[in-house]
Amino acid sequence: MATAPRTRKLSDLVSVGPAMLRDFHRLGVNTVAQLAREEPAELYERLCQITGARQDVCVLDTFTAAIEQARDPNLLPAQRRWWYWSRARERASAAPRKRKQQACSGRS
Repeated sequence: MATAPRTRKLSDLVSVGPAMLRDFHRLGVNTVAQLAREEPAELYERLCQITGARQDVCVLDTFTAAIEQARDPNLLPAQRRWWYWSRARERASAAPRKRKQQACSGRS
């Protein structure tokens, strides 16, 4: 007799520890299915508003890692780690600066 697949909990997601679970609770996100419908930047901004303080940007990266896992249970192991998303965010923010510098110097 086959058993039903176990439903993933937020605490099953890599990079999600007690502090992140508290943040999800503050944000009203209680299940992996709920998390899969969220957007990282929107969650980050909502948390900043709720706490009345700007959160460390690594919180945004952790939200991204968790949401990607919620959406794709077969996500590559490296992409389950918040620091993968930190590097991706840093690369993305560096690209426009580099293009702007090249434009200002007359290079393309």
